Amino acid sequence: MLKESKIRRKNVGLHQPARPSRIRREPMAPIEQPKRRGWLANIDFHSKEWEIGLAIAGITFFALAINAVVFDIGHLLGN
Repeated sequence: MLKESKIRRKNVGLHQPARPSRIRREPMAPIEQPKRRGWLANIDFHSKEWEIGLAIAGITFFALAINAVVFDIGHLLGN
């Protein structure tokens, strides 16, 4: 069984809170998006459909790159 320590520490005294900052900032103005013209104006590039489409295109491109490397190594080792 452990004995409780008899050494007691003093509590840390808290200081007065610092003064509030005197800098007052205006809220940021909303960022204006550049206006698109023509058929691009109707496309939302941040939609789920575009995200899924780009993911599928990236996976396909990666698979084609791996396929090209494997066939190239097979061609080099085959000769």
